[in-house]
Amino acid sequence: MNIDLLTKYFPDLTARQLHQYEMLGTLYPQWNEKINVISRKDIDNLYPNHILHSLAIARFFESLQEGTSIVDLGTGGGFPGIPLAIFYPDCRFHLIDRIGKKIKVAQAIAQEIELTNVTFQHGDMGECHEKYDYVVSRAVMPLPDLVKITSTNVDRNHCVNKYRNGLVCLKGGDLADEIADTRRPAMDIALNEYFSEPFFATKSLVYVPYL
Repeated sequence: MNIDLLTKYFPDLTARQLHQYEMLGTLYPQWNEKINVISRKDIDNLYPNHILHSLAIARFFESLQEGTSIVDLGTGGGFPGIPLAIFYPDCRFHLIDRIGKKIKVAQAIAQEIELTNVTFQHGDMGECHEKYDYVVSRAVMPLPDLVKITSTNVDRNHCVNKYRNGLVCLKGGDLADEIADTRRPAMDIALNEYFSEPFFATKSLVYVPYL
């Protein structure tokens, strides 16, 4: 089911991409035995709950121009950054997390699958002074806080993709209050519009353009 789940929604994946996604299915359980980056109760659901969930951002973006830069805030063991970096080999990804041992796992996995379009940083967003086209994150913190701490890291002058540069995050539950509190225009997409598996029934993607 694992790779079939990905090809169900992304039938045009290359042989190299499929091989890299297959390797994740071996590497994450191995690393998780040493360093807990995914709940031990959830590691068997790696593909639907973590890899496919991360790729909801790819369903949203569709294509991205070569050279598009993306920072993954609070990546943990590499989600959503590593699945997205596999999907977009011509884009640049920078993965940040405050927990050094989790970043080390993500870095080791990226190296093992020969993922060359990613860089890593142990720290927080305040220690990152570069600008990117997009910030992505997965269930890191309330949306208003995400907007506040990332607004200076988005390049508002360089916009070459379908969606304006900004924040794209994966969240769950009722987000009406969080979105209202950002006081910015936002797009809230229910992920069951993308994927039919039960896990996605209460999951959303939120896009906040930085005008």
